[in-house]
Amino acid sequence: MARLTALKVKHAKAGRHGDGGGLYLLVSKTGGKSWMLRTIVETHEGPKRRDIGLGPESLCSLEEARDKARELRKVARAGGDPIAARDKAKIASPTFEEAARKCHAALKAGWEERHAKAFLSTLALHAFPRIGGLRVESVDEADIVSVLSPIWTTKPAAARKLRQRIGLVLDYAKGQKWRKVPAPRESLSVLLSKQAASGNFASMPYEESPPFMESVEALPDTWGRLALLFTIYTAARNGEVREAQWSHLHTASNEWRRPAELMRKNGKAHAVTLNPQALAVLERARQRSTNGCDGLIFEGMRGGQLSDMTLGKIVRPTGYTVHGFRSTFRTWAAEKMPSIPEAVAEAALAHVIPDKVERSYNRAKFLDMRRKLLDAWGRYVSGASADVVQLPLRLGGKASA
Repeated sequence: MARLTALKVKHAKAGRHGDGGGLYLLVSKTGGKSWMLRTIVETHEGPKRRDIGLGPESLCSLEEARDKARELRKVARAGGDPIAARDKAKIASPTFEEAARKCHAALKAGWEERHAKAFLSTLALHAFPRIGGLRVESVDEADIVSVLSPIWTTKPAAARKLRQRIGLVLDYAKGQKWRKVPAPRESLSVLLSKQAASGNFASMPYEESPPFMESVEALPDTWGRLALLFTIYTAARNGEVREAQWSHLHTASNEWRRPAELMRKNGKAHAVTLNPQALAVLERARQRSTNGCDGLIFEGMRGGQLSDMTLGKIVRPTGYTVHGFRSTFRTWAAEKMPSIPEAVAEAALAHVIPDKVERSYNRAKFLDMRRKLLDAWGRYVSGASADVVQLPLRLGGKASA
């Protein structure tokens, strides 16, 4: 007859507490609790008593300990090795990354192609570096929060999708009996802050962006309009555009190589591939330049830097924001460029990508995929035909090779 209860387990003092059938709760002097099964095992020397550890109480409830003990007693009575059976059960539990890939393989046939591709790329970008190596049975609320926290308020929509995908993996693992409990939900919500209803910046639906860009292109060039166009064509932060220097442009590769000091968000140098539309804006800026293409690309009053308001007032009548166009680009990339891995779209936005993710694609190929993505974005948002020829950047004056 079972003698322990959940309450007794919770308040158990130091010592050994029997539940019956050879199952014991061991409590150390420091309060640590673990389970042990004492049973008789057949050996070549005859029957021997064996004490078999079943794991810490924090990962194995009373009912789970009883289930384990029951199964191992069956193995012992049948003449088998309960210790080997216990160890085999431990090995059978995959890591979170392994479970995620098995989940993806099992379920992807019923998903849209875009969703199937985004599923693993999202987890590879955010979850695998932090919890990919953990046994899926041990992943708890704190582990999930460690994955979600960096993007929970800055990228609320992406964070919610990530939470759903982690939950699906854990629920799948529960169904496969790799873990005892399903994905935490209510308990997880308590640990996460409230998200803004629409994120931090109002973003224009990508379907509305081509006519908006057409309306801006139809107006006479000003430094503010040119800077806004360049910001949208490159999916850059407008502060980085307003601080951009002609010396950052590399003509041989048609790249805008932004130094670390310009990248205040992450402090890492970043190269942006320039699509034909961005190059055309730079040519128009070159023609207007009063500094001989030596200094700021987009000039403000008396040669100073443009203000944030200069760009913002152009977009303000639409009800959206300049920064929101980064979200516009990101949503377009997810829905219209499903062949491009999610990590590539994140890299195009200069978001931090784990090195091992970039290495898995090969750094040269990674840049080529970013160029393909931004070229397609330029064509889409400008309404250009797909056969636009990308010409080398011409600065006329000083140029970086």
